[in-house]
Amino acid sequence: MVDGVRIIGIPGIPRITEGDDVGEVAARCMEAAGIEMEEGDLVVVAQTVVSRSEGCTVRLDTVNPSGRALSYAGITGKDPRIVEVVLGESTGVIHAGPGFLLCETRHGFVCANAGVDSSNVEEGMVTTLPPDPDGSAARISRSLGKAAGFAVPVIVSDSEGRPFRRGSVGVALGVAGISPVRSLAGVPDFFGRQLQTTEVALADQICSAANLVMGESGEGIPVAIARGVPPGRGEGIGGLLYEEDVFKEALGSDEG
Repeated sequence: MVDGVRIIGIPGIPRITEGDDVGEVAARCMEAAGIEMEEGDLVVVAQTVVSRSEGCTVRLDTVNPSGRALSYAGITGKDPRIVEVVLGESTGVIHAGPGFLLCETRHGFVCANAGVDSSNVEEGMVTTLPPDPDGSAARISRSLGKAAGFAVPVIVSDSEGRPFRRGSVGVALGVAGISPVRSLAGVPDFFGRQLQTTEVALADQICSAANLVMGESGEGIPVAIARGVPPGRGEGIGGLLYEEDVFKEALGSDEG
């Protein structure tokens, strides 16, 4: 049973730049704010700061759009240079429409614009997703664990839309020290019948809860502690959350 889940935003995180140790910076800001991690805490880190720390940024004035990018720019109305970056981060385009390209990324994620984002970054630049989100989470976890003196699971979070639903929610890109999916098979329901196949996207649920505190528009809280989360420790990879993409199978691909 869970008595309650708390999301604790970490204030004072400075602007992260390439080469910064995000976990070390977060631990330092926790100490300055008088926030102590407790065993059982998880830490959620926004993808944008992880990308900046790993140099996953692109200056648009260095991008030369291809003919394919110009074609998709005509459909989407997006800057052809941004489209070129999106295509470079994608293994395929599933659909193109006004304002977006629905793509499969090199990681196997299916999301708008392959995760390429121009928000919370300097004018004329975009961020791309970290090449190895699970590795990113593991590095941050090690830094936080060193500061705390015990293991600290970490989730790298992003905001994504969902098929046939309006608006975005927080989702997990990478995880360390936590199994992102919690199986409820064998657990009795309200009437005592055992659940057979029910699974809960635990890491995504944590990210969505954290987003209520972290926000979407750069309020300066890119790191948060999730406290009191149901047990879900273990190992896993963020890709487990993308193994069964029935929507992608139903839609097919614009590129055949």
